[in-house]
Amino acid sequence: MDTRPSNAAAAPVGWLLGLGLMLLHVFVGETAVLLQGRAYDSLLVAINPLVPEDQKIITNLKEMITEASFYLFNATQRRVYLGSIKILIPKAWKAKEYEKAKQELYVKADVIVAPPYWKHGNDPYTLQYAGCGEKGKYIHFTPEFLINDDLVDIYGSYGRLFVHEWSHLQWGVFDEYDNEKPFYISEQNQVKATRCSSDLTGMYVCEKQSCTEGSCVIDKVTGLLKEGCAFIHDKDQNASSSIMYMQSLSSEFEFCNASNHNTEAPNFQNKMCSYKSTWDVIMSSEDFKMIPPLTSNGLPVSPTFTLLQAKDRVICLVLDISSNMNKNNRLRQLHLAAEIYLLQIVEENSYVGIITFSHVGEVKSSIRQITSDDVRNQLVSVLPVMTFGEWPNVCAGLQMGLEAIKNHDGNAPGSEIILLSSGEDGNLTKCSSDVVNNGLIVHTIALGPSTSKELEQLGSITGGLSFFATDRPDSNSLTDVFAAIVAGHGDANHQPVQIESATERVNGYAQIKRTVTVDSTVGKDTFFVVTWLVNEPNLTLCDPEGRSYTIEDFDIDPFLHTARLWIPGIAQVGDWMFALTNIHMSPDILSVIVTSRAVKPDVSAITVQVHTNRDSVAHPDSITVYAQVNQGFSPILDANVSAIIEPESGDQMILDLFDNGAGADVLKNDGVYSRYLFSFVENGHYGLKVRVWRDNKTVSPHHAKLWSHAMYIPGYIKNGTIQMNAPRVSMNSDVTHSRSGSFSRIAYGGSFTVSAVPSGSYSDMFPPCKITDLEARAQDNEVFVTWTAPGDDFDQGQAASYEIRTSVSLLELRDNFENSASMNTSGLKPQQAGCKEIFVFKPETSTVANTTIIYVAVRAIDKVFLHSAVSNIAQVVLFHRGKDTLITHAKYSILTIVLLACGLLLLAVSCLVISTAVWMVKKKKKMAIGEAIL
Repeated sequence: MDTRPSNAAAAPVGWLLGLGLMLLHVFVGETAVLLQGRAYDSLLVAINPLVPEDQKIITNLKEMITEASFYLFNATQRRVYLGSIKILIPKAWKAKEYEKAKQELYVKADVIVAPPYWKHGNDPYTLQYAGCGEKGKYIHFTPEFLINDDLVDIYGSYGRLFVHEWSHLQWGVFDEYDNEKPFYISEQNQVKATRCSSDLTGMYVCEKQSCTEGSCVIDKVTGLLKEGCAFIHDKDQNASSSIMYMQSLSSEFEFCNASNHNTEAPNFQNKMCSYKSTWDVIMSSEDFKMIPPLTSNGLPVSPTFTLLQAKDRVICLVLDISSNMNKNNRLRQLHLAAEIYLLQIVEENSYVGIITFSHVGEVKSSIRQITSDDVRNQLVSVLPVMTFGEWPNVCAGLQMGLEAIKNHDGNAPGSEIILLSSGEDGNLTKCSSDVVNNGLIVHTIALGPSTSKELEQLGSITGGLSFFATDRPDSNSLTDVFAAIVAGHGDANHQPVQIESATERVNGYAQIKRTVTVDSTVGKDTFFVVTWLVNEPNLTLCDPEGRSYTIEDFDIDPFLHTARLWIPGIAQVGDWMFALTNIHMSPDILSVIVTSRAVKPDVSAITVQVHTNRDSVAHPDSITVYAQVNQGFSPILDANVSAIIEPESGDQMILDLFDNGAGADVLKNDGVYSRYLFSFVENGHYGLKVRVWRDNKTVSPHHAKLWSHAMYIPGYIKNGTIQMNAPRVSMNSDVTHSRSGSFSRIAYGGSFTVSAVPSGSYSDMFPPCKITDLEARAQDNEVFVTWTAPGDDFDQGQAASYEIRTSVSLLELRDNFENSASMNTSGLKPQQAGCKEIFVFKPETSTVANTTIIYVAVRAIDKVFLHSAVSNIAQVVLFHRGKDTLITHAKYSILTIVLLACGLLLLAVSCLVISTAVWMVKKKKKMAIGEAIL
């Protein structure tokens, strides 16, 4: 039975309806998936250009997603399934003729097939660094995972695993296991494995030498099992949940719900979602508000697959030259930004054309392939140097750009237009349908504050980028915007990076000095560009070996007020020292812009991806800024990251971002730096860019954390025998260790709009943010509680006080915090946001039995008595010290463990059967193992 809605019912009835449907997926989440009836359509799977051609990858992707669709349908109680799937094939794959991609790009994919994420090998994972119920960015599978059938023993059925990761991506739920906290002590004083549901049965097995006589050992200090113990599950279970714990078990076909959710388990789902079950979070999604379970007995149709191949990049610059461009030197800013784009940014072998428009359009250059510096210079030579006409007719420029693209190869879909406009044009909707119907990707740039909202919408509905650039003379905003419009094919090794982009007002006869760091990952095609507003400055540039360049070594453009220096070959690694001197009496505005590319094709440059969690915000709501700093798939830790926010008028705002696992940052040490942004000076557009730098240290992702990832299953109990998989082996750290010294980057992150900001001063409406990293431990009959300080306003400033309460019941503390036992915090003065707080208290002696469990939670209060949400809940165990305790079970005798490692690439070529210590169940009938009681 086909449960898909009819095509006629789903078809758009006009351009405005289509606009509404498209805006839904642009603004609601990161992915482009559309829920059409009960089917998730337009799911995009993209294979990274670095992956060698292997048709088995495509075959196994289809099999995995098909299996996942039926499993998803049942897991959601017959509500949804996977419909149409697009697989984007790298341009270099030659085995077959594929349909040409249109607006599908690697950077927009919901699922990627790419090289491993640093040391985590073939673990599938979902890039998920937002809050509970918020969508993730993408699912990552490695080629080895998809083509190695033997990994099924490690991860379980691939279709089931896909649903596990899909739940992270689409519904924002988290894992119900925790590799760092594999055990906990229950309210019944039992040591239990972190799992959901707690009805899952299994056995404790000691895998390392920390064990005594083969038994797992309870540590006398922590009360938990020592390192080396693992909980091995029975292969056959009666429990049916949970998919977010161990979907590989054949009995698992449900998510944990309110009736069986394990609120005590110290996993990320409980921490991030305030102890709600995964099913409760999923059912609160917009996906299920209007979709009841299907009552008929029919099954969904199998997913349909379309194989697409990336095409050559075709770009047409469509540039406003109306009289609006005379304001604030806009035309000069445009010429400079477009020149840098053509000479330094756009990728080799791309096809580029140039159109200008005012009330009419004009072809300045037909589409040409960039094959040499001569072609780049010829394109620069036709950039506009004067304005023409009184008003901008954007449609005239768009239609001429569309015609130029069609004249190039007759294939418009997937080609790109970079549209820059500086004024209102109420007629834009007249030609938007032509652009959409022809499948163009339009990147829009609104220069100055007077552009139309329709311009931004055009970028969104065509799958392009939408930017705002201020026209202030003391900003490189427009240049930074153009530098951000790079190819979306996923091959970052051939894309440029901005090392520096800085502007400063310099008084007469004053000098500024700057250090620009060229790190070991870049150096090819390195350009240094200096600009001035009024008068040419004196300029000196010294490379790391002491060679000096002066203004005579630069190419000077008196019209643009620029000096450009290209470094032949590979630029020297190290610090390049700039000295700019204003040799005139009047003040001037000077800027430095430096770009480069990866030093070699097989070296990944350090890159920065910047975005916000929403495109618009109304006071007093906040917006979250994210900056992901990577070298390939390796996260860069301990960097200094600052967001620079530019309003339409007024001064820049600087906001430091952190990767500390507190405030807006979900996971510490994952290479994603975050912060709340909420204090705005005016309504209107705001541009966002990020500066990242690091001192002369070893750039190495030590102790990096992995996002929501698939469980590496140590083994199973089957027919009374424990069958162990080989231990998980991380990738060689020598391969992934990168000595890059110091580095710096600039990355533009788009723009957003702000509304409802009151005029003048306004009352404090911003509470402290929720504390999410609360920890507690017992030492010498005292409880030490630690957390990261929030601010007076979200994660900024300094809170006024803390409220700390305890209970012997986790749920009572969560649901009835105000009435739980309160600690005296009069002597605890909050520190500045981001500092580590410590609070010590001694429980009443009468409450401490042989073993007592106490739960602790904290709430921050600001100076106007606004309070944060209740923190995550920390558990502390108080018990009389004794000897380490052995975990033994009379039902079992120690005989043998069978270690299986069949065909694993990292572990063995052939199937190994290794006997180390062996367990076997005496009784044939399977029984749940009792937990260890303290």
